[in-house]
Amino acid sequence: MPKEIERKYLTTSTAWKEKVTHTIVIKQGYLNSEPSRTVRVRVAGEVGYLTIKGRSVGFTRPEFEYEIPMEEAQEMIGLCEQPIIEKTRYLVVEHGKTWEVDVFGGANAGLTVAEIELETEEEAFTLPAWAGEEVSADPRYFNSALIRKPFGEWGVTAPLP
Repeated sequence: MPKEIERKYLTTSTAWKEKVTHTIVIKQGYLNSEPSRTVRVRVAGEVGYLTIKGRSVGFTRPEFEYEIPMEEAQEMIGLCEQPIIEKTRYLVVEHGKTWEVDVFGGANAGLTVAEIELETEEEAFTLPAWAGEEVSADPRYFNSALIRKPFGEWGVTAPLP
């Protein structure tokens, strides 16, 4: 079964910007944001995806992702729950690992998180100096939760992007 093993951290500085290898603009929406089974449509640059994810157990959850025609992805985005997640993803290589740093816009502007995908939950990695508090287990930071209560409604000041 395909699976995703992911750890997520808030950023404490913008030092990650010095090591960006790639940038992609992402719009994604949820056809279903129920935590036990999310169904997401994503437009990432010029590519569309349909992704189904199951409930997380630890840092692991089942994930099925399929490339779909761009026109269909854009049409499906119109069917999604609101607001749509808008973010720019920066790929950053640190200590031999690729990190995805997401800078959110729209209703979630002000939020920046760094994610690393792992092969196993036990896989060792070095936390970059710019990565702060781990929020992997905090459901408020799940993208599917950010449509129900966007970061802009939290009434908090975000850590530095």
